[in-house]
Amino acid sequence: MTLVSKREISSCVLEDFISDSAEDLGFAKRAERPVLVVIGNGMVGHYFLTRAKENDLCDVYEIVVIGAEGDPAYDRVALSSYMTKASRSDLSLVGPEDYRGLTVYLGEKVSEIDRNSKKVLTQSGKRIKYDLLILATGSVPFVPNIDGFNLNYCHVYRTFDDLDKIRHSAGNCRRAVVVGGGLLGLEAAGALRELGVLVDIVEFANRPLPLQLDEGGGATVRRYLEEMNLGLHFSVGVSSIESDSSGKVNSVVLSDGRRLLTDMVVFATGVRPADQLARQSGLDIGPKGGVAVDSHCRSSDPVIFAIGECASINGVSYGLVAPGNEMAAVLADHLSGRESMFESADLSTKLKLLGVEVASFGDYFGQTEGSLDVTFMDSISKTYKKLILSNDARRLLGGILVGDVSSYGILRSMAGSSTELEFDVEQLLLSTNESPIGVGGLDPGAIVCSCNNVSSAQIRSTIVDRECWDLGSLKMASKAGTGCGSCIGLMKSILEDQCASAGLEVSKAVCEHFSYSRQELFDLISIKRIESFNRLIAEYGNGLGCDICKPMVALIFASRYSRHPHHGEMASLQDTNDFVLANLQKDGSYSVIPRIPGGEITPEGLVTIGTIAREFNLYTKITGAQRIDMLGARLEDLPAIWGRLVEHGFESGHAYGKALRTVKSCVGSTWCRFGVQDSVGLAVKLELRYRGLRAPHKVKAGVSGCARECAEAKGKDIGVIATERGWNLYVGGNGGFAPRHAELLAGDLDEETLIRYIDRYLIYYIRTADRLQRTASWIEALDGGIQHLVDVVVNDSLGIASELEVDMANHVASYSDEWNEVLSDPVKLERFRSFINRPDQADTSITFVPERSQHRPATPVNIRSENAEAGFEDKITAADATSKWVGICEFAHLTPDRPVAALIQGRQIAVVRTHDGSVYAVDNRDPFSGANVMSRGLIGSKQGKKVIISPMYKQAFDLDTGICIDDQITSIRKANARVRSGKVEVCW
Repeated sequence: MTLVSKREISSCVLEDFISDSAEDLGFAKRAERPVLVVIGNGMVGHYFLTRAKENDLCDVYEIVVIGAEGDPAYDRVALSSYMTKASRSDLSLVGPEDYRGLTVYLGEKVSEIDRNSKKVLTQSGKRIKYDLLILATGSVPFVPNIDGFNLNYCHVYRTFDDLDKIRHSAGNCRRAVVVGGGLLGLEAAGALRELGVLVDIVEFANRPLPLQLDEGGGATVRRYLEEMNLGLHFSVGVSSIESDSSGKVNSVVLSDGRRLLTDMVVFATGVRPADQLARQSGLDIGPKGGVAVDSHCRSSDPVIFAIGECASINGVSYGLVAPGNEMAAVLADHLSGRESMFESADLSTKLKLLGVEVASFGDYFGQTEGSLDVTFMDSISKTYKKLILSNDARRLLGGILVGDVSSYGILRSMAGSSTELEFDVEQLLLSTNESPIGVGGLDPGAIVCSCNNVSSAQIRSTIVDRECWDLGSLKMASKAGTGCGSCIGLMKSILEDQCASAGLEVSKAVCEHFSYSRQELFDLISIKRIESFNRLIAEYGNGLGCDICKPMVALIFASRYSRHPHHGEMASLQDTNDFVLANLQKDGSYSVIPRIPGGEITPEGLVTIGTIAREFNLYTKITGAQRIDMLGARLEDLPAIWGRLVEHGFESGHAYGKALRTVKSCVGSTWCRFGVQDSVGLAVKLELRYRGLRAPHKVKAGVSGCARECAEAKGKDIGVIATERGWNLYVGGNGGFAPRHAELLAGDLDEETLIRYIDRYLIYYIRTADRLQRTASWIEALDGGIQHLVDVVVNDSLGIASELEVDMANHVASYSDEWNEVLSDPVKLERFRSFINRPDQADTSITFVPERSQHRPATPVNIRSENAEAGFEDKITAADATSKWVGICEFAHLTPDRPVAALIQGRQIAVVRTHDGSVYAVDNRDPFSGANVMSRGLIGSKQGKKVIISPMYKQAFDLDTGICIDDQITSIRKANARVRSGKVEVCW
């Protein structure tokens, strides 16, 4: 076979394609690009499209995708969850951008490949011309030829439609027989068992999972299955199926003559390559079926390729996702002109079937000549471990784990590598969590993620080259851990090891002032009933605190004691946003976002917001969370703006806080013809329940009224999607550096149960997450991930569910609107003035003029006064130059560790009173942003120096010298300050 080069393919003319198929495909006449047709839109076909986009193949080829199933690509590995709790959209692998730039036909079956005219014909009559053709048709279920097979009561276990039929039959079914005790058979048995059906499993081999486990491992799994009240029948087959006079199945006859009563039969007896199209078109077929392809996945026709389960590569057809993905990656690279060949397949698997954890890796059956095996079995704990070693016992070749699979990640990576064992094999066999070799001893070529073929060396280079120092960004950049997820534990260990190698201490300390983690500080505050930062740092920390620990402790106080952000000492701990209850913008102004629960607003509410925005000359914008943002407010205008909003029924939207922001919703069953539940009503209820709840980071939620997911709930920290039976609850989806889809926590919940689970989830997150850790990375970091969360939240495995619910009930009962509290407190209102020595003067350094263009409406532009830009023009002279000392305010009017602004002859300064009674004065202008905001920063210490920390970009400046701690070539001007006769004076 000869390879058609990329250059030859690219030179093909598309005149025939355009004229023959423009009407069918709906194309406008595009650029003359060769057409690449992909038949099949399963997991491997979708993975090829992903790699093709990464390799910019969409710029080279016109890509057409034809899928026989009506659903977009979905996770067939997780198919069993669809039987009991997940929806079709839950398992979708397709993101909003995945089909962009492609022509995709779903529910369209190809009936013929005409190799002479290079066209594929579909059953609906489409004729699509190709220049390159990729077969990714997967496999089809194998059903043995058995007398009495009845399509109404006999099922296969392969697609959504198959499971729909099984679920429908299970509604009138008491007993079922599953034929096949392999992976799919046990999954089918587990799903039927969850539906309340009594299940018998019939397996021709002498043990369950015969392709993954040896006899010892199979015997251990069998003990687990026996405890689940499953009927187990091994070393036997089904000879016939019997029905009653109405045609309904009532029993199966086994090959040993026994009869099993049943109402339904499910076949999970394996799969065969879906190679019918290839056979009809005359392509070469492998010895056991499947399209015969070479190491580039090319068939006997040089412009036709095959990948995944339909391919026979080097004479072997693989029934696992990982080898299929490897073929897809090889082909995408090959078509991009890169040298890439399929060399071998990783057949490792790690599964949890019917609650039993099972793993096998490498040469787990010991087929390597001269190999040795070492076995450990504990019948009491139902644990089985077997390792396969080279004939000199120096290298690990493979293994089997049942019951305890905690060491799977590192053992799989060692298997088949050149790494020699430098310790007794018993340590490998009996160790938990990780092998004694440690991740530092892994061979660089050891495959960590078999789904995406990512090695240890690739992960380490990704960490360093792309500065991925957290697990979320590492997964996104390397693609490791985005498949089955079994490698995440090992990835985390490599990440920590690489951090240590780079001199980055993997420390739990929140900052230089506390050696504790956030969770430990949370526990200390709760158990010791600490209500003061000064007490906390005196007993458990050092120094004065900083912009990291002070706001974090304030959040803990808020969540534990339900106090207003300005309550007592808490005010001095707050960053500028929480201190003024609004969002700081880059020019020193603030934005105001009132709460609009569920995005539901009346015409009167819209008029109110518009009137206020016009009166205060504010720029308005619809946010992505169904609210209205009013930007450009001066500090002194905030109370007046809030007062108008509160008067008309609005309250704080907490857009400034590490708190619940919004609960987005679609219009649901109220208006939408597809809505099955009242999404707006639930969204409003959730937002009003959790408003003001302080957390380690911001929290967003969404409620969709049907599976069409218009509220994008699976991109939220809390996502709720309606089903016909209730609500599905998703958690841990959010944006940031590494966006992540939410995962299903529980399905088909009634409203009361849904809210109870959300209560527990949120409080558990607040108690245990790190500082500024979004729910996505928190779940990734949990030992056990989403399953651990299910155990805690749904199953109450820690016995703390009632405590979590009480904490949330206390929050709900103590909520009050923060804006309204300020408006009714004269002391708090005094903080909303630009200058302590000119309380009635506005900050004229911020003004706005409209900027208009043909592309956008009027937008605010910051114009600062000349004086404000100048800072201190006069050189500060000696402290005894009394003629230049200017009185600012009473010393008692200054809050310790909370700066204020003062105005001296048009120049702004920030005046500071520290906790020990010292006073300082510095330029109010932040040199990095140019905004007059230093007076809104935090006071603390860094590197043993008293500092003022800019609220804009968090640079710290030494109060004694004005020099920036983070960038020593930058400084702010400093003036002398003193206290005289109870008054603060500044020598300017």
